[in-house]
Amino acid sequence: MRIGACRHLFVFFVFLIMGVFLVSRQAPAAASGLSPARKTLEISTARILACIKNPDYVNPATRVPLRRQIEEEVLYLFDFMEFSSRTVGQRWRTFTPEQQKGFSDVFADLLISTYVNKIDGYNGEEAAYVGEVASEDRVEVRTVVTLKDGKKIPVAYRMLSKNGSWRVYDVLIENLSLVKNYRAQFQDILNRDPPDRLIERIRDKSREVRQQHEAK
Repeated sequence: MRIGACRHLFVFFVFLIMGVFLVSRQAPAAASGLSPARKTLEISTARILACIKNPDYVNPATRVPLRRQIEEEVLYLFDFMEFSSRTVGQRWRTFTPEQQKGFSDVFADLLISTYVNKIDGYNGEEAAYVGEVASEDRVEVRTVVTLKDGKKIPVAYRMLSKNGSWRVYDVLIENLSLVKNYRAQFQDILNRDPPDRLIERIRDKSREVRQQHEAK
């Protein structure tokens, strides 16, 4: 089975760009009362937006360091080890610690290399915060993204508190879980091949995506 990209994840990066405006449109009192999880999202969106607005970003010759900053911010925002374990599912326990780290590293690289490039497709979409659902150490931050054609897409960020920090471990776009989307693809491969083969295929796909981008 070919490892494919979930087309809806582009909306996630659109929100990362637009999410910072959720703070600026509120009164100071409301902004100061944000939950820790939402604050984490908005701090990351502010940093990413700063990179996008930097005049050097439009110049391919000076864009690379800014792209690297965006990638680092996504790595900080996402708990890719948690994301990876939930994506693989029950078979995660059969991976050795080395395989778990290897899978998490290449999977993070695939997602970043595939989707950070999509930021260039931002076209004035808007986002709005609509609420949160919280449990003891988890929060689902709910938003709605309005596309240029007026279509509204619900986007929810599932976040987990670890070591005092809130990190994203799944994204639901139109109620479709990214974890479940990739789990279906990876389970099909693991039904036939060992973990090392899956890691190799993800690494090859990530390398292919980066080479395609560099060739543009």
